[in-house]
Amino acid sequence: MIDLVQHQKELLKCNRCKDMIGSPIVGNPVKSKIILIGQAPGIKEGDLKKPFAWTAGKNMFKWFLSIGLNEQKFRENVYMAAVCRCYPGKNISGSGDRVPSEIEIKKCSSWLNQEIDFLKPNLIIPVGKLAISQFLSFEKLNDVVGKKIKFRRNNSSIDIVALPHPSGLSTWYKKDPGKKLLINALNIIKKSKSWQLILKK
Repeated sequence: MIDLVQHQKELLKCNRCKDMIGSPIVGNPVKSKIILIGQAPGIKEGDLKKPFAWTAGKNMFKWFLSIGLNEQKFRENVYMAAVCRCYPGKNISGSGDRVPSEIEIKKCSSWLNQEIDFLKPNLIIPVGKLAISQFLSFEKLNDVVGKKIKFRRNNSSIDIVALPHPSGLSTWYKKDPGKKLLINALNIIKKSKSWQLILKK
């Protein structure tokens, strides 16, 4: 059994991936039954030392505000993780950030696996294609967003409710069918027992 505070202290020392930039970024060490999983921090998250701290985060927290939780309450009650914890740098094309490599994902996966094993979440919210693909096989976002999908892990069942990446560069969630599927996904999250318990705090 891990202690989350100690776990994060160890994580912050991680330097397994030579092409990653800066130090790992972690959220609050909150013992939650909900885990939100992003792709990797952006350059601003490195500066501000917290996940989803810039434009994508602002968009995402507007989504969660629509189902009852403001940013502060969310950060205090939901464990925030990522597929990779360090900033991968800019995409070679110059548009957006570089997608972490398979090797980087594998090297970083032990941190997330330990967190899932320790927290034993009822609900995992993967945000964006890379995070979703760690749990579900799919071809298009339309196949997975707007649904609650059961994920089996170590003889337990975890609800997966996938969300699109809230990047300002994405248009998927701004027009139908993505817009409707996002609303469906948020309503599923809102109805979950773990979310309702946070709302009552």
